[in-house]
Amino acid sequence: MFQVFFSVLVLVVVFVGCGAESESASQRREVVMGPTGAETESSAGAPATDLPSEPQPERFGEAYLMGKFDPVRHPDFVPVGRPYTDRPGMLLRKEAFESFRKMWEAARKDSVPLKIISSTRTFFQQKAIWEAKWSRFAKTTPDPTARAVRIMEYSAMPGASRHHWGTDIDLNDLNNPAFEAGGKYASVYDWLQKNAHRFGFCQPYTPKGAERPHGYNEEKWHWTYQPLSAPMLEAYSRQINDTLITGFLGAESAKSIGIVRQYVQGINQSCR
Repeated sequence: MFQVFFSVLVLVVVFVGCGAESESASQRREVVMGPTGAETESSAGAPATDLPSEPQPERFGEAYLMGKFDPVRHPDFVPVGRPYTDRPGMLLRKEAFESFRKMWEAARKDSVPLKIISSTRTFFQQKAIWEAKWSRFAKTTPDPTARAVRIMEYSAMPGASRHHWGTDIDLNDLNNPAFEAGGKYASVYDWLQKNAHRFGFCQPYTPKGAERPHGYNEEKWHWTYQPLSAPMLEAYSRQINDTLITGFLGAESAKSIGIVRQYVQGINQSCR
């Protein structure tokens, strides 16, 4: 029965239209991408699914960790809303949102604007983003593994995104130059580097190098609520393996790439 539901839900996503993120025909989500190819979503309504509302069988079970649940129905999730975001449908874990509100207020007092532009995404929302890029890069990068690696410069495979957990947020912009010297949000990034840790937030995707040789490219806009995401990462590493990453175009490359070890675990070590 679960497999039949998944098949029907995938058809719904396809019929909504190219580039849309959706979990039902009546709840449309629009993919928004920056020049870097990073992604976020806006929503015209909350997702409605028949997915389980709570992670089973343990606190952070397989379905939860892979985004195969409905955060709207989950008791630990709350809507974000204004003034913290301009986009409807944003959801976060309660603890993460409460801490963000405190950080937002502290930043406001320092005349630093923080705006959430992406928050929780389900498996199916991530699948829509992934498959849109998979199709777009088909001609220029025909080799499946090379195409998957190209997409994963900034986008996670469905089932392997930290945005599934309700702990991670994208702030203000989806382009690194906007947060660098002379950029529109240079002061925002400077403030976050100095203060975000006081509220439990950490930048998981720092520049690649000796300390972080694998994983996604640097994302100055992506911040995680470490008190929750650290135990979730530990649970993910214990319960999820590459063979479980399936159900979307190009999933066969997950094992050869080593998605769990190279990407899910390939984060800034101070965020663990």
